[in-house]
Amino acid sequence: MNLMKKQLNKGKMFETANKIRQEDLEELAQNRIFDELDSKLILITGATGLIGSELVLRILCANRLRNLNIKVIALVRNEEKAKKVFEKVLENPNLEIIVQDVNQPLTYEGRVDYIIHTANTTSSKDFVTKPVETIMTIINGTKNMLDYAKKVSAKSFLYLSSLEVYGTILSEIPLKESDYGKLEVLSSRNSYPEGKRLAENLCISYSSEYGLNVKIARLAQTFGAGVTKDDNRVFAQFAKSVVNKTDIVLHTKGETVRNYCYLTDAVSALLTILLKGKDQGAYNVANPNTAISINEMAGIAAKKGNVTVKYEIDNKERGYNPIVKVILDTAEVEKLGWKARVNLDEMFNRTILGLEKESEQ
Repeated sequence: MNLMKKQLNKGKMFETANKIRQEDLEELAQNRIFDELDSKLILITGATGLIGSELVLRILCANRLRNLNIKVIALVRNEEKAKKVFEKVLENPNLEIIVQDVNQPLTYEGRVDYIIHTANTTSSKDFVTKPVETIMTIINGTKNMLDYAKKVSAKSFLYLSSLEVYGTILSEIPLKESDYGKLEVLSSRNSYPEGKRLAENLCISYSSEYGLNVKIARLAQTFGAGVTKDDNRVFAQFAKSVVNKTDIVLHTKGETVRNYCYLTDAVSALLTILLKGKDQGAYNVANPNTAISINEMAGIAAKKGNVTVKYEIDNKERGYNPIVKVILDTAEVEKLGWKARVNLDEMFNRTILGLEKESEQ
């Protein structure tokens, strides 16, 4: 244990200025799974994104509270954004930030034990307006990180995929990892799910040909106290309407049904899959008890903020997915010892509280 590490613990250094988010960081830090990463080096791509930043901050928080020595290498594209997201931990000796686009081969020199590849666009609008950039970033970024994992002989490589790989499904029967629906190849909007499917196969191919230990996490839409006011995904828009006391506006009937996952549960699932998942295994990550339509979810949020849900349906192209009913079966990840804990009501409560605290800063 080095002197700097002791000084950080003694100085009560916190990882974020947001009290609600900090509470979540410290709660997950009690999970013993972090002990298995002690003295290991973890490379996380897309580190300023919602999932990536949560992974970074929660690992650093576990270091502080559990007296561990996990080093995090955070790969980011935007240096200024990274300085803002990691403002409280920039001087932490266990964090190294690398500014680079995943579309370029990584040249970092040094030992890396684990890689979690989260980098990707999450804007539905970009799937339509920038489909070429969307699909090529998925493919090139994943290939570059797989090549790097091969170069450094990483112990485990975790690819963050999406529930969108399941395509168009209208059954409410929970989907196992081997179930797939139709994807219209001749739709540019499907640059995202088609790219994700190809990236998954690329991971499996690297494992088969080069012996890489790869795992895939198919994550449901995930939110919590780390959501920022700049996030425009549907759950964030609903939560912001509650905070700002503005009506919730839907541009569709909101018939799509999905289940969701809280950030704390998602991070613990990803670490569980990284360390305990089987090679070439794909795992659904969601709270199986949160299946709900967008319309119903808007109603829940509206009641919390005492606002109204309004419908402004038009023909504008916003990049929305076609109507689907995608409910993920989580039996496989639960066999690894993981289980979702936070229900939908608490997800929204914590997200709203987190946004309120962000507005106060």
